[in-house]
Amino acid sequence: MRTLLAVCLVLFSSFTFGKSNEQTVVLISIDGFRHDYIEKHDAKNIAELAKSGVRSKGLIPVYPSKTFPNHLSIITGRYPTNHGLVDNNFYDTERQQKYSMGDGLEDSSWITALPLWNLAEFQGVKAATFFWPESDARINGRTPSYFYHYSTPVPNSQRVDQIIEWLKLPEKARPRLVTGYFSVVDTMGHRFGPDAKQVKGAVQHVDKLIGELWQRMQTEVDAPVNLVLVSDHGMAPIKANKMIDVNELNIDEELFNVVNAQTRLLIYANEETSDKQVDSLRQRLNQMADAPFYTESEAALAQRHFVNSPRVPAIVLATDAPTSFATRPRDQWSDGGTHGYYGTRDMDGFFVAAGTGFHRGQQIERFENIHIYPMLAELLNLDLLTEIDGRADVLRPILKAN
Repeated sequence: MRTLLAVCLVLFSSFTFGKSNEQTVVLISIDGFRHDYIEKHDAKNIAELAKSGVRSKGLIPVYPSKTFPNHLSIITGRYPTNHGLVDNNFYDTERQQKYSMGDGLEDSSWITALPLWNLAEFQGVKAATFFWPESDARINGRTPSYFYHYSTPVPNSQRVDQIIEWLKLPEKARPRLVTGYFSVVDTMGHRFGPDAKQVKGAVQHVDKLIGELWQRMQTEVDAPVNLVLVSDHGMAPIKANKMIDVNELNIDEELFNVVNAQTRLLIYANEETSDKQVDSLRQRLNQMADAPFYTESEAALAQRHFVNSPRVPAIVLATDAPTSFATRPRDQWSDGGTHGYYGTRDMDGFFVAAGTGFHRGQQIERFENIHIYPMLAELLNLDLLTEIDGRADVLRPILKAN
């Protein structure tokens, strides 16, 4: 596979397939793939792909470094308070409702920004998605032309086959934007921690699939194609003996609505709760002797664009690895891995891109994932239709002239 992949990379750099010069983009998210996993877990095919295109030294997640907020930031170019999904699970004090992962399928009003697949569809470019978070939600009244409802048991190889089938459709039916998603690296990282052999096995499993996808994109697809690989966040180890029992904090449930985000505790004031009661709780938590957590200041949260939303808690308790919050019984606590921490390189994801629209052999500095959206819009020759937080100039230097 490695030899075949290398041959394909050489061939691909020599000529462009197809009659049209319109670019096609396949955007793949490998959930939980930390910035250093390529070398750490020997992802040979992804390493070869990076040599033929562009690789960043890291992909900086938006705050918080959780799956749904970051997937939506990548695909909308907006910070979480602007696209709506401020965590995997959270509470909205105006709606007085809780959001849980995937709730957009039943109620897309949770999402308040324009995803890239809608930007494409609104301008006559067909899009297809395979399990990208919330890609089956009818956002702005529309879904991609082709999509699948999320189902964990679907084999990863089937996802590769389907992407190739979409790219081989007749030109009028063919999507020029395809997104895909693999969760196995993240799953193994949570269960065993980032250094485990099970994570290495998951990385190499996905690496093989990426090699097959890239090879088939070039030998079976009659169009100028690009493959962009990203991840939503990295992974850090956690320890059972460092876990904090949320019940022992004695937070009054009549006054506060508490959501456990594992690395953070989100404490929302109920409608009748006074500012004085919020301040009293904050002071009590701050004064707990030797507490392995801290309250985030309003200034710190503002710097991370985590303000001015009914979905932002009154109090955010935070931890540093390997500490986390737990609500399960103690006999279920175990070592493993997680994400959601702030300000550590372990939370960086990765970015690799190659194809007819990208320069070859470039390594670039770390950048925030909100800048991927305007770069892909430019590559696909799409006009931006709404305000975004990402900037096109950040990644424009990695693109060849359209």
